Amino acid sequence: MKQLIIPFVFAFMALQSCEEKPKAKAGNPVFPGWYADPEGIIFDQKYWIYPTYSAPYDEQVFMDAYSSSDLVNWTKHPKIIDTVAVPWVKRAMWAPSIIKKENDYFLFFAGNDIQSDDEYGGIGVAIADRPEGPYKDYLGKPLIDKFHNGAQPIDQFVFCDKDGTYYIYYGGWKHCNVAILKKDFTGFEALPSGETFMEVTPESYVEGPFMFVRNGKYYFMWSEGGWTGPNYSVAYAIADSPLGPFKRVDRILQQDPNVATGAGHHSVIHEPKSDKYYMVYHRRPLSETDGNHRETCIDEMFFDENGFILPVVITHEGVEENNLN
Repeated sequence: MKQLIIPFVFAFMALQSCEEKPKAKAGNPVFPGWYADPEGIIFDQKYWIYPTYSAPYDEQVFMDAYSSSDLVNWTKHPKIIDTVAVPWVKRAMWAPSIIKKENDYFLFFAGNDIQSDDEYGGIGVAIADRPEGPYKDYLGKPLIDKFHNGAQPIDQFVFCDKDGTYYIYYGGWKHCNVAILKKDFTGFEALPSGETFMEVTPESYVEGPFMFVRNGKYYFMWSEGGWTGPNYSVAYAIADSPLGPFKRVDRILQQDPNVATGAGHHSVIHEPKSDKYYMVYHRRPLSETDGNHRETCIDEMFFDENGFILPVVITHEGVEENNLN
């Protein structure tokens, strides 16, 4: 009888050892430090996050980046760009948007927080041959340096459509514009309407536009409310064209008074291997009242059977490990 029992015990133990182990959780925030306006993207089998260094504007003069192969373990890439590399920016370098074109990486950013056409600054472009930089100024001047249609030139997002057209969405002060970038990113081409900058502001828009495509539909997203207040949040629209019109569907990211406040200014990572969507955003810990004390978090984003986005649940645990390799 013992001879029968012993092999059975070993077989049972082997079966247990082969069972899938619980996946690690990233935890929120995903990395330490005060960071906001995170741009999440996948480059070369790695997740990347490019955030604003969240500090008073006169100290907000550089940007760090973070990379991970699994969403759990993050590597810091310090000072991928600073105002030394972009001489026309003196303060308030923020809200990065990044895109790869051929063998180069183009980092779009806002600088100087201009309040009128009489001030110098706006949206700039930097270039590098690696995602971690170092980045240097591409144009030697701002790409957009004026208020068109009432939109402050900040919070840009660059989107490449399936036909290879590069669109830039941007704007603060409750106005959002779209424009078509030239292929070399040195300026703009005319829109079908003949305009260079066309206003596409949806209901309740404040800032922080973002665009992605799913099942042939264009999902346009933005932040609402005040960035220092508890009512900061994210809403979205669905359209048949990258030019809209964008009719507001619903709010899908907001504070949870039991977790954190001021959840907003986000981006979305689509991991195609398992077809998961991740909301990358900033929020303020319950213990903090300083407007600049914001941290970068990730929670999963889901859709219903009709393609509408379900409200994102913000958590302390974060997302499960998801290895790209």
